[in-house]
Amino acid sequence: MLSIMAAGLLMSSCASKKDLLNCQAENRTLTSNFQDVKEQLAASNARVTSLEEQLAQAKTAYARLQRSLDKSLTNASQNNVSIEKLVDQINESNQYIRHLVDVKSKSDSLNLVLTNNLTRSLSKEELKEVDVQVLKGVVYISLADNMLYKSGSYEINNRAEQTLSKIAKIIVDYSDYDVLVEGNTDNVPITRENIRNNWDLSCLRASSVVQYLQNRFNVDPKRLTAGGRGEYNPLTTNDTEVGKQRNRRTQIIITPKLDQFMELIEKAPENE
Repeated sequence: MLSIMAAGLLMSSCASKKDLLNCQAENRTLTSNFQDVKEQLAASNARVTSLEEQLAQAKTAYARLQRSLDKSLTNASQNNVSIEKLVDQINESNQYIRHLVDVKSKSDSLNLVLTNNLTRSLSKEELKEVDVQVLKGVVYISLADNMLYKSGSYEINNRAEQTLSKIAKIIVDYSDYDVLVEGNTDNVPITRENIRNNWDLSCLRASSVVQYLQNRFNVDPKRLTAGGRGEYNPLTTNDTEVGKQRNRRTQIIITPKLDQFMELIEKAPENE
């Protein structure tokens, strides 16, 4: 009898322990699910708050736009300007903008062709001393002074003829462009008779190139301008010999003619 009772108590104890473990496991599951729901609720509340703020901003922007439109309509009415006329003016302005973009695109393409033609015509040795770039629709050809002039002089040397002949051909082929020849020096003072300073030297060098292009290669002088900037337009510091060498240069700057720009401006629609 005692054995039977002991066995019964043991079985009852095992059953209670199993139930407890099951309850604990279920409790953990419920607790985890509850935490997930709380987090989802918090995220949803944050989303609702964000959407409410966006809605408020949209309402504010809409109200501002409505006030602006009302003001425009009022001004138009006061000035006896019809909506159709306003639309016509906007369309005309847009057409002019498209025209400007088209002109610039054609100009950029032409400059690219010009640059490629010149670059292909120069030898590898020439390209070491000639730099060709297109900046803001203008073609810059930069030539080192030692390939153009005799040492410490503004006289063109024999070595420069071949390179200048190739540049002259490009200039002649692109007759709708004007040409500015600009001399630049380093900051070392010049000590030569009849040359007062680096201003003189830079201007004389530019003038020599202009006359060379005119006299040797028949470039129209009406398209040419000579100018000097002395030591005041350096590419880099003059503290090193390499820097001074880079700064001693002559730039041939090829630009669309000014009157073409003026004609373009004259085509702008008048504001009414």
